[in-house]
Amino acid sequence: MSLMTVRNDSKVAIIGRPNVGKSTLFNILTDTRKSVVKNQPGVTRDILIHPVSIWGKSFDLIDTGGITESQDLFSQMIRESVKDFLHSVDLIIAVMDGRTGMLPEDRDIIKLIKQTGKEFLLVINKVDKAHEEEIAKADFYEFGVDIISSSFEQRRGVSDILEWITNRLPDVQEEKAESFNIAIVGKPNVGKSSLCNALLGSSRMLVSDVAGTTVDAVDTPFEWNGKQYVLVDTAGLRRSSKREEDVEIISAFKSQEAIRRANLVLLVVDSVMGPTEQDAKIMASILDDHKGVILVANKSDLAKDQVPEFRKKFKEQVQQNFHFFEDVFVVFTSAKTKHGFDELLQMIETVREKINMRITTSDLNDFFFETIRKAPAPVYATTNVKFYYLTQTYQKPPAFIAFANHPDGVTPAYRRFLMKNIKDKFDLQGIPVRIFCMKSRRGGES
Repeated sequence: MSLMTVRNDSKVAIIGRPNVGKSTLFNILTDTRKSVVKNQPGVTRDILIHPVSIWGKSFDLIDTGGITESQDLFSQMIRESVKDFLHSVDLIIAVMDGRTGMLPEDRDIIKLIKQTGKEFLLVINKVDKAHEEEIAKADFYEFGVDIISSSFEQRRGVSDILEWITNRLPDVQEEKAESFNIAIVGKPNVGKSSLCNALLGSSRMLVSDVAGTTVDAVDTPFEWNGKQYVLVDTAGLRRSSKREEDVEIISAFKSQEAIRRANLVLLVVDSVMGPTEQDAKIMASILDDHKGVILVANKSDLAKDQVPEFRKKFKEQVQQNFHFFEDVFVVFTSAKTKHGFDELLQMIETVREKINMRITTSDLNDFFFETIRKAPAPVYATTNVKFYYLTQTYQKPPAFIAFANHPDGVTPAYRRFLMKNIKDKFDLQGIPVRIFCMKSRRGGES
């Protein structure tokens, strides 16, 4: 995806029966192997979402589990989850099987789509020979919608699908009134909903001792110190192998979606247990989405009584498990006693200011040229990497582009050196800054 592409919040969903090729199309359009493909119905169980940028347009593509009339619990959950989120997408791609022709379940899927009022495209897959196209389409003309015949395995018809999508998406979505979204995430039963309720001064979230009580992501606006915020409580995130209940698959999708649209994420951890390997995976996911993050050590009142020198031990665990983000901000709280809440709210405001920080190009380059003199230049083949200038992108948290003659020669270690110095110089500790390297137009110079 181009660094300079303006992000669009449009969503395109792929739906259909099991084993019609939905995941194959998802992998082709996203250029990934994110969705598992097997010649076996029911393989896709998670709802997958991935950004796509092509032909000057960008959108989120969503792959879903196959819709069937089976009465087992999982099939019912998939059907209900698809029905639920179709109302929130912009366009729908309904994939049918050209070899089997129209089946009763296909009619049910079309009926489900029409109930949403969303524009949709009917794609007839597995039409391997061009002269079979009209025969394959014949069963489906009755629906009176756009139809494209294709063979995903042969990549035939894919460009027509992309053209249909991009023709219906805006070039740039109009800027919405700025709000600052805060997602509260973490493993089940670490006190996320209690923390949310305490922050809001109400009991709007269901709280219990049963892990997984919260299924939906719930948005609640609030104001603090004259600034507007939106708080999003989410279901607990577990390892995929531990999602034994079908409802957890849907709730995990909603948690991940909440992270993706948040400006700041509060990763809540049990102070008694301390951060674990699973917390580290959640943190890595947050950083992959380039979000600001605060580590909230909740239940500190219990930890104080049960763990000797618990703060010292907790911080040692942070250094060990979050070695890839050692300067993350940590706030100790108790949702029960509201201890640490003033510090948490102040930290939220501090991180918000850092996330929105803009640095002038002149200040950046004064710093940049002073910094690169401190360490030997990286070497590409036999040539020293020469930097020309540094500029800040419009991404938040701050991200930067360094222009050089040989960007491939800028090693991860050298990037870390630059990021550490940027953080020190501009007080960006605790913020996941990024540095991209691009080839300068003067790239032939050495």
